[in-house]
Order: sequence, then structure tokens, then C-alpha cells
Amino acid sequence: MVEVKSVKIDGESIYVFNSAIYIVDSSTGYTLELDLIVSEIVERKYGEEENLILEIELLDGQTINTIMHVQRLSGGLPKLNLYCDLNDIGEYQNFQVFSENNISFPQIEEGVSIEDIRKIEMPNEQVRLKLTLPIDQAEWIKKQKQGDLNEIIREAISEYWKKRASD
Repeated sequence: MVEVKSVKIDGESIYVFNSAIYIVDSSTGYTLELDLIVSEIVERKYGEEENLILEIELLDGQTINTIMHVQRLSGGLPKLNLYCDLNDIGEYQNFQVFSENNISFPQIEEGVSIEDIRKIEMPNEQVRLKLTLPIDQAEWIKKQKQGDLNEIIREAISEYWKKRASD
């Protein structure tokens, strides 16, 4: 079975937590498919695109440069399913071939957790808070820069988590 060493999307290297590259044989022809477990940031960045330029380096040294279509897979870990039609599978002899009716496609989520992914690349999420505070604190908050407030809240939450964990 062929294994992926690295992936570049539109010239940018991405961190791949797990992957599978294979061929699907269907009634309409052959399709090269690449399933990737990626960070939430990468999934958000590329998941809504229609087509991407990929450079896929395999463990055996082979490089595949192709334009692939994006299919976002819901549920579970953040992942991308990329695919392109193949006219000739002759140069892909070592690739595993699945029929479109086969329900045993590679399970790439095994052994990877969302915590593992977030240790490598933690996404930031914008949050709006509605607080009731004493007026002096409210006035002080209004005078602070956004970056400083982000840091204050992050530190306060981390301290709170530490305190709760030790209780």
C-alpha cells in the first residue's frame, strides 16, 4: 500500500496527522482519492474551496502534482477528501483499488484525537461576551486593547482550569 509523506496545498506545506491515498473504480471510471486528517485551521481554510493544486510526496519518493476537487467530510475529526479523475491508472500500480460499492475504505481516524491535533495547531474562535460588571471594571475594560483583553481572558481561564483541577 502506498503511503503519503507530505502534502502541499497551493504551494503551502500542511501538517497531516494521518492519510490514505487510493483509487476508486466506479461505473464512470477511476478516481484518485486522498483522505487527510488535518487541523481545524486547515479544514476551514481549504474545505470550502472547489479545486486545489496539490503536491503529494509519497514515502517511495514519487511525487504527484495534480488539481483535485474538495469534498468536506462531516463528523469526527477535521478532514479533507480530495479527488480527481484518472484516465490511465498504469502509473498508479502500487495503489490500493476499491470499488465504489466497497464499504471498507481506509479508516484514517484511528489513533488520532482532537487533543493531539490541537497540540500542534490550536484554532482561535471569536467569542462575544455579555457581562455585568461594576462600573469601574467596565470602564477599565473599555480602555484596553483587544490583544490585551484576549491575553487577560486566556490567562484567567487557564488559572481557573488549574484551580478546578486541583480541587
